[in-house]
Amino acid sequence: MIHSRNRRLRVNESIRGLVRENNLTTNDFVMPIFVMEGENKEEPIASMPGIFRRSIDLTVKECKELFSLGVKAVNLYMKVSEHLKDNTGKEAWNKDGLMQNTIRAIKDAVPEMIIMPDVALDPYSIYGHDGIIENGKIMNDATNDALARMSVSHAEAGADIVAPSDMMDGRVQTIREALEDSGFTDVGILSYAAKYASSFYGPFRSALDSAPKDNMEIPKDKKTYQMDFHNSREALNEVFKDIDEGADIIMIKPGLPYLDIVSKVREAIDLPIAVYNVSGEYAMVKAAAQNGWLDNDKTIIESLTCFKRAGADMIFTYFAKEAAILLNR
Repeated sequence: MIHSRNRRLRVNESIRGLVRENNLTTNDFVMPIFVMEGENKEEPIASMPGIFRRSIDLTVKECKELFSLGVKAVNLYMKVSEHLKDNTGKEAWNKDGLMQNTIRAIKDAVPEMIIMPDVALDPYSIYGHDGIIENGKIMNDATNDALARMSVSHAEAGADIVAPSDMMDGRVQTIREALEDSGFTDVGILSYAAKYASSFYGPFRSALDSAPKDNMEIPKDKKTYQMDFHNSREALNEVFKDIDEGADIIMIKPGLPYLDIVSKVREAIDLPIAVYNVSGEYAMVKAAAQNGWLDNDKTIIESLTCFKRAGADMIFTYFAKEAAILLNR
């Protein structure tokens, strides 16, 4: 006779909900947003159905809707005009730049929205790299100084948390010291501590035209600073260093193919963990759903819940708005 039957706790939805270990809510989501120059402009991103580049006025409108749905944080990316790009990234700390004006506009319209601007030079670089290039090499320390200026500029505009995604060594400490010296002691740092050189970023790079340029004199990819996807122990090394340097939240990117890294880091640290459900993951689900190979709504909720189960506290996802609508039902 069987005395222990696990199926007793799966008999119906009520009891399954009662014993459920992880639950997804709108508080878990951060919505990445692409911003472009202009007014009343919206451009669809072909490789990411349902995602758009928008001008500041329409971005503000979108943020109002997101907040009303319960999505209380956004991650900002700029589509920078070509004539503003160079090898220094100086447009990134222009007090009247597109990012700074976007931060102010969102804060004015939705004061309680948490704004996390991306901190990296690739959208501002003529080379499409996250760092300043000299003699064909990415210059780590010079890039850190630029990222610090960028972060302070974001804080001055009203950012709540800066999110360095560049993977330069020591940049968290440089940014933290710059924020402290400028009086922004309450501005947090969400560090992309374990960001892998991944093929899953393709749609994102096409959205911002931020892929490394085809130039024989510069690195053809980002593998000299982003992590090797073959490695996992290295992720803990990166995470511990960023915590020591003053990171408040740790990011792991990409997401679904890297749940083992999320779990490993969760076991090792107590700080909040963010995970990025990246553009390639989004595009794959959308393509399969459009072809009738997957149930769109069920796959979204299952995928996002898996991040929670692995140990993530927050999820950067292009599904944030869609998932919020589903959960609010």
